[in-house]
Amino acid sequence: VQLQASGGGLVQTGGSLRLSCVASGRTFSNSAMGWFRQAPGKEREFVAAISWGGSYTKYGDSVKGRFTISRDNAENTVYLQMSSLKPEDTALYYCAGDRTMYGGIKLRDDQYDYWGQGTLVTVSS
Repeated sequence: VQLQASGGGLVQTGGSLRLSCVASGRTFSNSAMGWFRQAPGKEREFVAAISWGGSYTKYGDSVKGRFTISRDNAENTVYLQMSSLKPEDTALYYCAGDRTMYGGIKLRDDQYDYWGQGTLVTVSS
């Protein structure tokens, strides 16, 4: 099972980026997915999560109103649309997948079983 995150890069304050996470090796169309991030010297932080059907989403307080998580189950892909980016959004962003089928949305990193390699987002001031 592999989660391949992409879409990171360097962007100016106020800019936008869209991250993608493509899963292979098993389908995640019936599992919750999430995004987390880790800045240098800081603990990993919850960013967003989405239910297996895509109807329910949750966001970390620091990104509410600016980030949107979505998924395309036909493509086994989850997205994170990031807007109004700030320098404090600079981090390595990870996608995560839950092993449980038809389970609830997950907000903690220890609730996820599969992790991508991370994609770096750098926001310049």
